[in-house]
Amino acid sequence: MARSRSSSSKLRYCNPSYYLKRPKRLALLFIAFVCVSLFVWDRQTLVREHEVEIQKLNQEVSQLQNLLEEIKNVDSNAVRTTINKSSKKVVLDDPVDNERREKVKEAMIHAWSSYEKYAWGQDELQPQSKNGVNSFGGLGATLIDSLDTLYIMGLDDQFQKAKEWVENSLDFDKNYEASVFETTIRVVGGLVSAYDLSGDKVFLDKARDIADRLLPAWDTPSGVPYNIINLAHGRAHNPGWTGGESILADSGTEQLEFIALSQRTGDPKYQQKVENTITKLKESFPDDGLLPIYIDPSRGTASYSTITFGAMGDSFYEYLLKVWIQGNRTSAVKHYREMWEKSMKGLLSLIRRTTPSSFAYICEKNGDSLTDKMDELACFAPGMLALGSSGYGPDDSKKFLLLAEELAWTCYNFYQSTPTKLAGENYFFHAGQDMKVGTSWNIMRPETVESLFYLWRLTGNKTYQEWGWNIFQAFEKNSRIESGYVGLKDVNSGVKDNMMQSFFLAETLKYLYLLFSPPSVIPLDEWVFNTEAHPIKIVTRNDGQNSGGTEGKQKPLIKLRGRKQGRPRDY
Repeated sequence: MARSRSSSSKLRYCNPSYYLKRPKRLALLFIAFVCVSLFVWDRQTLVREHEVEIQKLNQEVSQLQNLLEEIKNVDSNAVRTTINKSSKKVVLDDPVDNERREKVKEAMIHAWSSYEKYAWGQDELQPQSKNGVNSFGGLGATLIDSLDTLYIMGLDDQFQKAKEWVENSLDFDKNYEASVFETTIRVVGGLVSAYDLSGDKVFLDKARDIADRLLPAWDTPSGVPYNIINLAHGRAHNPGWTGGESILADSGTEQLEFIALSQRTGDPKYQQKVENTITKLKESFPDDGLLPIYIDPSRGTASYSTITFGAMGDSFYEYLLKVWIQGNRTSAVKHYREMWEKSMKGLLSLIRRTTPSSFAYICEKNGDSLTDKMDELACFAPGMLALGSSGYGPDDSKKFLLLAEELAWTCYNFYQSTPTKLAGENYFFHAGQDMKVGTSWNIMRPETVESLFYLWRLTGNKTYQEWGWNIFQAFEKNSRIESGYVGLKDVNSGVKDNMMQSFFLAETLKYLYLLFSPPSVIPLDEWVFNTEAHPIKIVTRNDGQNSGGTEGKQKPLIKLRGRKQGRPRDY
């Protein structure tokens, strides 16, 4: 019954006469019908509009995905692109730069794979005899030196394999008389840089381990460190050939690495040790800012010896500037900049020019006498001057940048003046003869390329890229062999040696790669390079301390006469 009554009621609403008898109800239903129709029409319109928008978005996503694939095909490192902010479009870097960068990357792969095949885990490769040699006590110098180069070049598989070796095989408990300087710039610097780039704590832990083994070297009456230490037993001393003196570069080139270690671990002891050295040297710092290469570790005063921006002096001046940059140029590191500016006044007093070509060069000084000699090692100075020029007022900034460009031209001609187009170890200058090779070996040093990198970054002048490319081609022609890269015993004859220096991978190839990379790759306002070309992240210092240390206020985020000491090890 209920269902029959309900059906009858529904049929009633289908009869038109029902509505004719009820006009108000008809009007209300008509209005409702119109409203519903409009609502449905609006909703359909909105759906169509959304579908169009979604279609457009899908097209844009597809275009971006295709562009990303194109970028990957051009260069495996997506970071190698830059954003044109005005047009909001992704812009690939210069195709010539890209091609050259890939050539440098291929050179790194060749050098690394040769090391991996013939000398894995050892300090350096001897390519001609195809064996490894532990020239730094078996600390894996080439492997650690190469970590950040592999990372920056996007060689991920090689980086991961090297990381596994560091984690599982790297052991510092060795009865070995290590150079504090060489171990710091290569091993501590390499590990801290790998940590800053990758964020992997294994690198920081290993850096702390080796730094703890080096710290007893600073336990001297003056705080100026001894330059040799036994890694297993902690006994420190200076080499006999210095007469017991400490070397200026060896004692003043640990600040970047140890300050960074304190910042990242929260332990102030590393920074305190190395900054005590600067405090002591500052007490008797001369007006011209030039220190001899020998320092008495008992008193912390300079001994009568050569003043040079080459071997055994160079990186002391470099670190005065770079610690200021590392601290982000705050008042806490202002004294480093002040000391550096004094030293640059002294450098100006050492500048002479040749005849007939007027090549600018940096003399060496003994007492009141100048010697017309310049090491290729001193070719780091153009880059240092360019990097530091921005801290001056307009006039001095222009003056020092111009001098940097003049010195870079000289250093480039160190290469161009020889039959192999590779530079000798040092040069002498004689009236009417411009320059002449002194010591004629080439061990693939990075200093000239380093300066070309800085000058290109800071001026945008592509001439420096062309010079760097010419130098790279000379290395390819003269130093590349089937099993790696070697230096030359003589840049005139081209006779090869039997050593692939670890700094060739750490510095020379890295700076060449960056020379052809966009400035957004390791930007200079975020990173500072140590003297072994390991990029370390800039951390602003506001500790309010002088060079004596931080008191914990900052938070975390080898054979002698090697790399910087003017004489290659035995081949």
